[in-house]
Amino acid sequence: MITIENNYYRINIDEKGSQLTNILNKKTNSEYLWNGQEWSKHAPLLFPAIGRSNKDSYLIDDQPFDMPQHGFAADEEFEVIQKSDTAVTFELKSNATTKLMYPFDFSLKIKYQLLSTGLSISFKVTNLSSKTMPFALGSHPAFNVPLVGGKDSFDDYYLEFTGNQDKLQVYEIVMKPFPYRTGKLELLPTEHKHQVKLSRGLFSKGLRIIANQDVREVKLASNKSNQSISLKLKDFRNVCLWTKEDQPLPFLCIEPFNGLPDITGEPIDWMKKDGNLFLKPAQSKLMQYEILFD
Repeated sequence: MITIENNYYRINIDEKGSQLTNILNKKTNSEYLWNGQEWSKHAPLLFPAIGRSNKDSYLIDDQPFDMPQHGFAADEEFEVIQKSDTAVTFELKSNATTKLMYPFDFSLKIKYQLLSTGLSISFKVTNLSSKTMPFALGSHPAFNVPLVGGKDSFDDYYLEFTGNQDKLQVYEIVMKPFPYRTGKLELLPTEHKHQVKLSRGLFSKGLRIIANQDVREVKLASNKSNQSISLKLKDFRNVCLWTKEDQPLPFLCIEPFNGLPDITGEPIDWMKKDGNLFLKPAQSKLMQYEILFD
């Protein structure tokens, strides 16, 4: 486990998957990330896939490759390549195991940098192969709701979206056999186009992936609390909302996505898949978001 801290926050990151496991407010001694047993993860990394592939498989040049849900990065050991008191950078490089699932040479670097207001997380993906590399990347942090110390409940919270001019749309999801897209869009119930009230019923269909690509910030807040969490998402096309649909657990995942789950059906050619990113040989892409606390 790797720890970094400043005067305001202390965070722990597991080298396996480069996963955030704790975000502690040192002044209040309160924990922002979910650490319950009912869902054993905290903030897994999704790479090079988001969601589950049809038949757990996808195609490259008509050749099928098996791919687990959300890819393999969350199960890989990352190397610490740079560290200071307040920042740390991890790296995962392609290896014999990853190439069985994903026939590309790559480097994936993740930097965690503490701020006086929260945390900056940046991702740098580099294509080390000789051909164009398709991929998706997402972050999956689960935040305690209600926020620690609050006397409110899950249903007292709301999400406020900044940047979108149109009413919020989400991708329609079918849950059986697994969460896949149908290829259709539906409106998300909002107030004044920008605010979504949390409720258990909101997640009866499972995850909700916001389709509006102009969302720049998502704020989680309650009228009964002076605490809030904001995610600044300018480098990510979509944001996913999720909590356990079959258990009323006190957490909400707010997930920056570059990439999408499959549309239900047969394995998909990743060179044509909607939502994927593409890097030419020797090309890199940098993506960053911030988690800010108030």
